[in-house]
Amino acid sequence: METDIQKADRKLKYFVEDYWDIFLGVFSILIAFYFHKSGQGAMATLFAAIGIGSLSLTVSEVAEILSERLQEPYGSFVLTLSAVVVEIILLYIILLQAFTDPTVVETVKGGIIAAVIVDMNVLLGLAVFLGGLKFTEQTHNKETSSAYTTILFVTSIALLVPSLLHQGKHTVATVEEVSILIAGLLMIFYIFILVFQTKTHTHFFKQTARSRIFRMKRKMLEETQTQETDNYIFEKFNNFGLIASIFILIAIIAIGAEVFANDGIKLAKEYGISAGISGLIIAIVAVSPEIVTAIKAAKNDEIQRVVNIAMGASTVSILLTVPILMALSYTSGIRLTLDFTPLEIGALILTIILAWKTTDEGQTNYFEGISHLMFFAVFAIIAIYY
Repeated sequence: METDIQKADRKLKYFVEDYWDIFLGVFSILIAFYFHKSGQGAMATLFAAIGIGSLSLTVSEVAEILSERLQEPYGSFVLTLSAVVVEIILLYIILLQAFTDPTVVETVKGGIIAAVIVDMNVLLGLAVFLGGLKFTEQTHNKETSSAYTTILFVTSIALLVPSLLHQGKHTVATVEEVSILIAGLLMIFYIFILVFQTKTHTHFFKQTARSRIFRMKRKMLEETQTQETDNYIFEKFNNFGLIASIFILIAIIAIGAEVFANDGIKLAKEYGISAGISGLIIAIVAVSPEIVTAIKAAKNDEIQRVVNIAMGASTVSILLTVPILMALSYTSGIRLTLDFTPLEIGALILTIILAWKTTDEGQTNYFEGISHLMFFAVFAIIAIYY
């Protein structure tokens, strides 16, 4: 029999495991504000990043509960959309700093591309590597990667157009006009993809039969074991309550993003940090919750979910982030064009080719995971010295 002290300790342990991210996130953002007001930009940026990452993890957890109720492909769609909303807010708040420092526009553009680089190499690479170490080989629906890599390849070619015009010495007005047209085309393309993913071809984004058998066996094993359920408060919410919780958490994240943008940009300028590295840092902060979710899925042999999250988030990062940021920037009086650097476009296209080669057969292993991580390490080195 458990004593009252043991029961209290166990309840405290469950409470800490369930809610540490919320308390750490809110506390970190409050500390960030204190350092911001005290003029300590480095500490303010650090704690703002911790707060954003922690609360983004909570958003991911809440979205995961909602996604489990909706099933695939809607589940992964909810996860990726919630993460991309955080990314858009973070990039837009940073973009607003362009009124005082126009160079931040390059940082924002670097963040857009970096989000895809991180999703497709760090997220996918880590999850596939760790999942491969545990299960040797993991199986997913090869139609998923085929569809997503096709989509991403087309979008990368679309983003190449303003860059080519910029390199061809066309006027700024021409590049702006083409950027708006490309953003509009990307939004139209996304609408078709959304219908394709959630209505006409949902089977392209669902688990394969073999993966379902593995999950069924695990579920049967788990049901035979004695497990004590905790009382995670978000589990008790209905779907509307979960959606409302996500929006509230994102609103708090936006407050932290304000500090991160103000002090982070000043810090980057002070220490001469390049736009490429700044974009990578922003992307890692925004994508970190998805990375945690993907690693958990891989360790549970749910590699289909990993592919859905990594490639789905990359798709949404371009097809939604670009048009929305373009609209917000022009509404705010900031000129955002889509003329990315050769490094950014080149890394984007090579990432898509690598993802296509490592996932096209419907099986993954740890070697393919380490290949993506190696690619990211090389890209980071180039970004530092570019």
